Amino acid sequence: MNWNFYRPTFAADSAPEIPTAVLVGGAWSGHRRFAYDIVRYAKPKTIVELGTFYGTSFFSFCQAVQDARIQTKCYAVDTWQGDVHTGPYGHLNIFQNVHSFNSRQFSAFSTLLRTTFDEALALFQDNSIDLLHIDGCHTYEAALHDFTSWLPKLSPNGIILFHDIVVKLPTFGVHVLWEQLSAVYPHFQFAHSNGLGVLFPKGCTESFKEVIDNQNLLVRHYSR
Repeated sequence: MNWNFYRPTFAADSAPEIPTAVLVGGAWSGHRRFAYDIVRYAKPKTIVELGTFYGTSFFSFCQAVQDARIQTKCYAVDTWQGDVHTGPYGHLNIFQNVHSFNSRQFSAFSTLLRTTFDEALALFQDNSIDLLHIDGCHTYEAALHDFTSWLPKLSPNGIILFHDIVVKLPTFGVHVLWEQLSAVYPHFQFAHSNGLGVLFPKGCTESFKEVIDNQNLLVRHYSR
């Protein structure tokens, strides 16, 4: 398996606008190295993230694009207003902070789309997104809607990442959707940091079939 385990330096860690506690201690922090490595492995032309908050995951993707100098466009879609699970962001000015860092560090290839997921659909052609990260509202209905509405935008052999696939709190339904989807499509998954599912709903390249076959190696490495 030609998978590289990099040891990146994340520029966001030194950004005064982004709280360090979110980056290194938040629910997504345990997947940053995998996010970086999968971008460098897959070399996607287009990355779209649904639900960004302070950018823990998004800026990991962007760091890989920048370091590898690959021709990738990255898009973060979020209203930056909060939802039923996060609560309203209110006076936190999260969008302004994320925008400030993104403009300074990744603006050559990274775009923040401050809109709803449904409104952003029209901005992308069908079969155009190579890596899609779904991390919006975590009710079953919302996650299912995000999956079904954005699936046509995914390219052949495209990848979808689902966060919080092991969280079973009241009103959290991503774990139910993941159980349904992973029973049908090629996939692998991580249980740490609230769980991350990696799904191939439109097929899987030979290189990623090899990754799936060796997923235990990845799980051991990234869960440490």
